Amino acid sequence: MERLPEIAAELVNLPVDVIQTATSPTIRAAQQATRTIPIVMGNSQDPVSEGFVASLARPGGNITGQTLFSPDLAAKRLQLLKDLVPGRTRIAVLWNSDDPALALSLREMVAAAQTLRLELRPLGARGPNDFETAFRTATQEGAGALIVVEDNLTFRYRAEIVRLASSSQMPALYGLRDYAEAGGLIAYGPNLTEMYRRSATFVDKILKGAKPAELPVEQPARFDLLINLKTAKALSFDIPATLLAIASEVIE
Repeated sequence: MERLPEIAAELVNLPVDVIQTATSPTIRAAQQATRTIPIVMGNSQDPVSEGFVASLARPGGNITGQTLFSPDLAAKRLQLLKDLVPGRTRIAVLWNSDDPALALSLREMVAAAQTLRLELRPLGARGPNDFETAFRTATQEGAGALIVVEDNLTFRYRAEIVRLASSSQMPALYGLRDYAEAGGLIAYGPNLTEMYRRSATFVDKILKGAKPAELPVEQPARFDLLINLKTAKALSFDIPATLLAIASEVIE
């Protein structure tokens, strides 16, 4: 991560015609390196509050692309978790408290929880050394399930988080399919492969003369629900048939 400014500066000095980025740290490094070369976001948490664009409809600068944020996503995830563990109302939320871009996601989740009559317990982590403490707190406070908010930190250490969820016997819902593929019980979120494919259309339009300032930022159009039956069996946990019926993929 510490090399990102150096790498972004190298691209600007070449120079390149377009910079394709991934998550917020790479977007920020590219933004700090140039205000003229077009930048395409592969996925961002909250590009408006992070200062990457003026608005989703009219970005207004040299940055456009896609965002992970979807207005109904928090409510959908909480409803899935409620269906997964009916009767459990206290939900722990593991999130990177050092990432200000996640504040919007957390606010949306809190609002959705109130509607669904669920009690959320946010557990902030600033690094991998905080994960064990977070799980211990969740267990001590009687959390019946866990939501893991996706970002660079939790994604990088997803195998460790999955291991802790398993050892804690904590049913957990994750934000991206990669977590379920790493052994997570259930994951629901945008299809990143599809989002990066869509990024190519932004690059194409820009190379044909379109201005990033006038290309609206896109929100996710496709969502995947993955269920890891192998993990469910290891936890002696029964997945409701209603969830299995709507799953995009079941890992056995």
